[in-house]
Amino acid sequence: MAARIFILNLGVVVVMTSMLMLSVVCTAEDNEVTQFNDRPIVGILSQELSTNRSDWKTYKSFIPASYIKYVESAGARVVPIWINKTRSYYENMMSKLNGVLFPGGSTNFDAKYGFGDAGAMIYDIAKGFNDKGEYFPLWGTCQGFELLAYLGANRTDPLTNCNSGNKYPHVNLFFHLENKDYSISKMYALASKEIIQILSSEQVTVNFHRFCLTQENVTRYMGDINWRITTLNKDANGLTFISSMESRKYPFYGVQFHPEKPLFEWAPQLKTAHTSSAVKASQYYANFFVNEARKSHHSFSSSEEEKESLIYNFTPLYTGKEKKYFSEMVYLFEW
Repeated sequence: MAARIFILNLGVVVVMTSMLMLSVVCTAEDNEVTQFNDRPIVGILSQELSTNRSDWKTYKSFIPASYIKYVESAGARVVPIWINKTRSYYENMMSKLNGVLFPGGSTNFDAKYGFGDAGAMIYDIAKGFNDKGEYFPLWGTCQGFELLAYLGANRTDPLTNCNSGNKYPHVNLFFHLENKDYSISKMYALASKEIIQILSSEQVTVNFHRFCLTQENVTRYMGDINWRITTLNKDANGLTFISSMESRKYPFYGVQFHPEKPLFEWAPQLKTAHTSSAVKASQYYANFFVNEARKSHHSFSSSEEEKESLIYNFTPLYTGKEKKYFSEMVYLFEW
């Protein structure tokens, strides 16, 4: 179908095709043209399901619904990505997606064909896309952050034991940027002074991890030349650990904490901050990643294929009424 061009005011031209909408923004100052995909679709990797519930025995993997909502809150749609698949499956899926999110959890990265193996293939394929000039971002939250560290260290475990569960309130993120110049960090360059102040002084980051990545281990296993440490925090024993980082070469980003929880998880035992400040900070990260996904122009071959792939084809299960579950809702899959 031929493209249709609509000229709006404020110097914005919107180009619509059958599957992909691009916003072309022309700035008077430098006459540069930047194209954004206004219909981004992000893949979220499922993970192994381990449960003693007899009524869940047919299910093999899951995705907490809060990650779906997190991405959707910033204006993207979600496609679930399955574990236990071949490289060709991930190559095919990623050629149609605009980014991938690795969620939190507690899986073993060494499990054959599991979360770690799938993540390794996705990581390698994403590097290949970017090397060819096809922008493709990755985001890791908690376990996903640890997976990025593991893969950045060539599948060597760079993590150390730490005491950073929800019983210890984390007060600050210490911004670890050269010369305190936030503009050199892709993740924080566009953060307002209000967001920086919230993250630096209020209890808004939610940590649930038994392992930490230290500055020393980044140098030892991953290489300072490859990864930029953007913020630090401390565990209950005073151990300084990395709370966010980004690749210097690729649009790959990770946070050790959970920005989705202040927005969408309500279990009282989580002790999660739900203040307006916590919501603003969390939404900043969602907006940032989805804006990165807008720089990718991959798309599905047809509207029908796109619709068949979306998470809307599945129904989440409400687990919030059961105290033993940390997630309000989960998506369960039989593969």
